[in-house]
Amino acid sequence: MNTKPGNPLGTRAELKTASGTVGYCRLATLEERGLAQVGRLPVSIKILLEAVVRHVDGGKATEGDVERLSAWGTPAAGEREFPFMPARVLMQDFTGVPAVVDLAALRAAVARLGGDPRQINPLIPLDLVIDHSVQVDRFGSPEAAAYNAEREFERNRERYEFLRWGADAFHSFRVVPPATGIVHQVNLEYLAPVVQTSKGAAGPMAYPDSLVGTDSHTTMINGLGVLGWGVGGIEAEAAMLGQPLFMLPPEVVGFRLDGELPAGATATDLVLTITEMLRRHGVVGKFVEFFGDGLRRLSLADRATVANMAPEYGATMGFFPVDSETLRYLEGTGREKALVDLVERYCKEQGLFHVPGNGGADYTEVVSLDMSAVEPSLAGPKRPQDRVPLGASKAAFRKSLAEAFKVSAEERPQVAVPEMKASLGHGSVVIAAITSCTNTSNPSVMLGAGLLASKAVERGLRVPGHVKTSLAPGSRVVTRYLEAAGVLPALDALGFNLVGYGCTTCIGNSGPLPEAVSKAVREHGLVVASVLSGNRNFEGRINPDVKANYLASPPLVVAYALAGTMDIDLVKEPLGKDRAGQPVFLQDLWPSPEEVRDAIRDSMSPALFRKEYAEVFGGNETWNKIPVSGGNLYRWEDSSTYIKEPPFFAHLAPEAQGIQSIEGARVLALLGDSVTTDHISPAGSIPKDGPAGRYLLERGVPVTEFNSFGSRRGNHEVMMRGTFGNIRIRNRLAPGTEGGVTRHLPSGEILSIYDAAMRYRDEGVPLLVIAGAEYGTGSSRDWAAKGTLLLGVRAVLARSYERIHRSNLIGMGVLPLEFSAGESAESLGLTGEETYSLNGPGDDLEPGQEIQVTARDGNGESKTFTVVARVDSATEVDYYRNGGILQTVLRQLLARAR
Repeated sequence: MNTKPGNPLGTRAELKTASGTVGYCRLATLEERGLAQVGRLPVSIKILLEAVVRHVDGGKATEGDVERLSAWGTPAAGEREFPFMPARVLMQDFTGVPAVVDLAALRAAVARLGGDPRQINPLIPLDLVIDHSVQVDRFGSPEAAAYNAEREFERNRERYEFLRWGADAFHSFRVVPPATGIVHQVNLEYLAPVVQTSKGAAGPMAYPDSLVGTDSHTTMINGLGVLGWGVGGIEAEAAMLGQPLFMLPPEVVGFRLDGELPAGATATDLVLTITEMLRRHGVVGKFVEFFGDGLRRLSLADRATVANMAPEYGATMGFFPVDSETLRYLEGTGREKALVDLVERYCKEQGLFHVPGNGGADYTEVVSLDMSAVEPSLAGPKRPQDRVPLGASKAAFRKSLAEAFKVSAEERPQVAVPEMKASLGHGSVVIAAITSCTNTSNPSVMLGAGLLASKAVERGLRVPGHVKTSLAPGSRVVTRYLEAAGVLPALDALGFNLVGYGCTTCIGNSGPLPEAVSKAVREHGLVVASVLSGNRNFEGRINPDVKANYLASPPLVVAYALAGTMDIDLVKEPLGKDRAGQPVFLQDLWPSPEEVRDAIRDSMSPALFRKEYAEVFGGNETWNKIPVSGGNLYRWEDSSTYIKEPPFFAHLAPEAQGIQSIEGARVLALLGDSVTTDHISPAGSIPKDGPAGRYLLERGVPVTEFNSFGSRRGNHEVMMRGTFGNIRIRNRLAPGTEGGVTRHLPSGEILSIYDAAMRYRDEGVPLLVIAGAEYGTGSSRDWAAKGTLLLGVRAVLARSYERIHRSNLIGMGVLPLEFSAGESAESLGLTGEETYSLNGPGDDLEPGQEIQVTARDGNGESKTFTVVARVDSATEVDYYRNGGILQTVLRQLLARAR
């Protein structure tokens, strides 16, 4: 095929729109020229294909890449990777700050090596939304939001000064200030155009919006027909520096939706059902693409709820193609008419527009669900995929006491808490939080919660004093429509006062429980519960005092707050009694579909969205007053406990030094199945008696100013001390313990993970982590890989990996190894007390190469077994050989400059 500037592979065509004529890469041209039947490709694959075609023009893709990807689903596609260049990158502040720190460190490294630091600059648009730093310190009062915002700025001023510097120093970098909204909701409501336009060599070009984000739930944007998923911060940095993301052609599971949700069921119940189904089916590393007649009965917000939880059902993303509902949503959220016209015309011309009844596409396989079978549900007490029908929740909770928490079914202590005018027992709800992007983007469940609260207040119901209640909308728009619907006073009356705009409880920023409640829980070993409208409920994530955590829709969050306990059957038992002493049941309070529809109609308008987003980048006066220090190079401060130059590039040689062998390695941690990045990456509060707390105390930081691990992600000294420090992690090398401890070998001394790692470092001993299946599931936390590297871990050996974490390990120069099929540490009789040596890899490492591992015990006995190097592509081999993605990029930049 002939490629000319602005006409890659001869595919350029023109499209007349309301805003003028634009060019585009016409996919049908590929089929007309004898390639595979592009028309039957899944929409998500078509979008990937368009990006590959468009970048042939700039040399980042080849004609062979186009031919193979257009033959997706056939043997001709092969197993070779292809390059994907997203249109933009999206970050939140927890993962964004360390990414910007890395960019600043790259600039410093370039300067040290004699280059121009301005070479390090985002080459595609980068947006960062500050949403992860607000904490629920104060709740249940009209002053809560203002107080929490004030504390947020006090705690994070140094980080925010750094981000202000970054926004000035780097081109194409915008920062959405605090107290605006949650990154994924701001993306959905404002940032995402669905179809992008840019200046091309032959005139304006239109192309699908796409992105990668440094947060797992970037997938929420899939509900709008935008291709996007979460990656590690280091991958995102490489993408913004102009590096393609290389990936193998994904399998695409078609998910056909039929029917409609019955009265009483919500989008939350739908996504919990889908999560359960797909976890059981197995979609890890795959795309899921929704189609079918049921789509016409799902609002855009409902789709966004389902797409948001793709990480929970294990998929790379859960994609909904553009259709007429997408256009209605764009209009309803105040987008310009010209943009809506462009989206419609472009998507129809390219075959990206979903039409009910057209039969979908040729998917890898198809799963289906009749939505009329969906019932009210929760998920918990530890995992999002563990769905519990509402009617079975009481029995399920009691069962979990015995099985998950080892509490006798007969043990029912009631502990009086006079300060709260309440008593606590197993199952007492101590946190009820309307929080998280998953549901706060959805007017039907948010207004449903408000309407339920209104009816409860009318009946005279109140929330027990031991429940910490909070309302953290996903954007300011939500507050405005709750206000317009007249439901905020009722939510306030039940203690669901606004606490701020951010993720709050869903990411562990629940704040401390009242001291009297915390004391009762700890002294009496109570298994108390949280109920939140979020997407993650892993062990130790929500609050250190709370063991049982349940995901639920916002209306059910209010209902459980009123009940004050999980030990209740909300289908059959009353929530409480009204002023007349009559029992009040959930069904008495639950709003009808008509009531919810009327509330949405009467409270929402495009003007509301336009008003709230008019000053999105500069509307926060507190943010605007933060001083900005200029310059191309950041001035690192040795005294800073928030922002420090990381050591990744401190002694970087201009050329890669080759792959180093691993000999005589010791096991730092021997772990079981489903170890999440919440177990690995430091998160939540910083314990004063742990290594990170001691580090801060030694530098004069009082406990009251510790802030959270998330807020200190720009300081590697803090973060490496908290890696593998989760209070619920169980290291089998230290049986009978819980938390971040291990047994140093051969001394046998029990030490913190960090202290043991430093001793091994001083002894010159490389380290290994051994784990079970699904290693690294959860949030796309790059510090789960960075901390692993800084502790001296050279390789991880697991039964299987979550996609993002495996990639992040390679991105930091840590080798992910996988047991051969059917084998594990248990089947091989490995105790973790052995020393391990690898017969390879060497500089001839190939993707998926088998490697021999020899384990020697203290008696001199040895066993040798075969593992697979989960370095899955030639590009990943190159990253590993260079010691990581960013080292590779830096060396490429220096080579081009020479």
